[in-house]
Amino acid sequence: MSGHTSSGPARQVTAPMQGTVVLVRVAPGDRVEAGASLVVLEAMKMEHVVKAEAAGVVREVRVAAEDTVALGDVLVALDPAEAGRGSGPPEALADPDAPRADLDEVRRRHEVGLDAARPEAVAKRHARGHRTARENVADLVDEGTFAEYGALAIAAQRRRRPVEELIERTPGDGMVCGVGEVDGLRCAVVSYDYTVLAGTQGYQNHRKTDRMLDLAHRERLPLVLFAEGGGGRPGDTDTTTVSGLDVTSFHAMGRLSGRVPTVGIANGRCFAGNAALLGCCDVVIATRGANIGMGGPAMIEGGGLGAFAPEDIGPVEVQAANGVVDVVVEDEAAAVAAAKAYLSYFAGPADAWECADQRALRHVVPENRRRPYDVREAVSTLADTGSVLELRAGFGAGIVTALVRIEGRPYGLLANSPAHLGGAIDRDAADKAARFLQLCDAHGFPVVSLCDTPGFMVGPDAERTATVRHFSRLFVVGANLRVPLVTVVLRKGYGLGAQAMAGGGFKAPLATVAWPTGEIGGMGLEGAVRLGFRKELAEADDPEAMFDGMVALAYEHGKALNAASAFELDDVIDPADTRRWISGVMPARAAAADRPHRWIDTW
Repeated sequence: MSGHTSSGPARQVTAPMQGTVVLVRVAPGDRVEAGASLVVLEAMKMEHVVKAEAAGVVREVRVAAEDTVALGDVLVALDPAEAGRGSGPPEALADPDAPRADLDEVRRRHEVGLDAARPEAVAKRHARGHRTARENVADLVDEGTFAEYGALAIAAQRRRRPVEELIERTPGDGMVCGVGEVDGLRCAVVSYDYTVLAGTQGYQNHRKTDRMLDLAHRERLPLVLFAEGGGGRPGDTDTTTVSGLDVTSFHAMGRLSGRVPTVGIANGRCFAGNAALLGCCDVVIATRGANIGMGGPAMIEGGGLGAFAPEDIGPVEVQAANGVVDVVVEDEAAAVAAAKAYLSYFAGPADAWECADQRALRHVVPENRRRPYDVREAVSTLADTGSVLELRAGFGAGIVTALVRIEGRPYGLLANSPAHLGGAIDRDAADKAARFLQLCDAHGFPVVSLCDTPGFMVGPDAERTATVRHFSRLFVVGANLRVPLVTVVLRKGYGLGAQAMAGGGFKAPLATVAWPTGEIGGMGLEGAVRLGFRKELAEADDPEAMFDGMVALAYEHGKALNAASAFELDDVIDPADTRRWISGVMPARAAAADRPHRWIDTW
């Protein structure tokens, strides 16, 4: 080839591989900068650019287009030159914002699914007082942390609808999902999009769900589920399924129970498969306008059970009273706030905290032992200020269950409510307490139990509710707790009910202490006197006066100070010292991080 002569040694640019010369971009005498393209080679159907390693002047070009070269063959010889003074064809600096057709296409596809590209659907949601799936996700996750999965998926209906229509009308196949941080805690998020095919569960939709559930399982990620939607979708055609039952989403969701925190949010209509996933969650949060049901109107009518409007099926007032819903909120913004509050307990101890004046606890329980009181006053005073998240407030009113913090540390707390049945534990309260203990045990929350109960609810009406099984559940769960438990007897601690509030017995907890108002015994004092002294009372001249006197004697015998003197209680304490007692006896860690996995009953 033609050459250019110069004195001194030249730098030789060689072929990095065997290939064919496609293009020679320089000629002898050209000045080039470091990184300038010299020759383009083709090898294995790919084009490889050979660049100058340093600035120089082309002395000689030894190849031409269509030449075949071997590894190491000299392509160009360069004389050294001072950088920045080249006069040959400069290597153009790429404009980072220069348009590219392939990138533009990707951007357009993503934009189709964004709220800005769907003003009519967004306006319809807002007109009903609801937010879009993307608005909820944006409110939940920390800004800039959300990585979306499956944004380009479309409904599996290519056999019945044009692809362009599916892209426009079924973005994401009705789901926004991904991984992001919630107040710094990395979480998986699944949000059904009701503006796309009514948030129904289609083929790709299920695959996206499974992808997120698998990630949550493998990476131990808490899961937040926005469950609004109409259940299974029969209209997908691009599958070989016969029954539509060949899906793993429900198995995958159930497998997360007790392994990672799961919180479900219901707004609007949540039916069938969507409701099934919701019901698997640790905690269910619902807006007041939500309807939740295992079958929607079409399924109910198809089963010959009558025609119902969606609003007639599982309204929140029903689902909160029967225990399906843990937290009732006004709207989706409040639901997101509640979800964040629940997840906050999994972020570990809080560095900063404050609490109410603990001396107020001395006056929570009235001196008159027959007077009811609001045990929530004790809970809110005992816990760090603003740290109480009550669960299932509308169900099992005889027991309060809540997540709290004490000196910054997360705890589970259950407390009898003497304002309901005098604090007696009925079937619903027992189920509520047992399931809450399972949740605390699975996730490693130590438990504080505030006991004030005359015992289990008894009688023919109670037995019709299968109390023997429901009540005994408390003993089975309590005896198998792996997290520490502290029981504080506020006032009454009678019979089997009191033992159930202490994990099965007063020596089962790390500590069982009482306030000065505490009183314990095998059964309620009045009942014990009437039962044990029936003959004497019947023969007494003044049975009521005799009864009152015997109750007073029984109280003196069973009051906390006397019980502690027989070491049936670990101590009787000043109520103002309750936080110090709890923190003092609790170990630094509730349980080993590698403790065996336990699932949590949905009930």
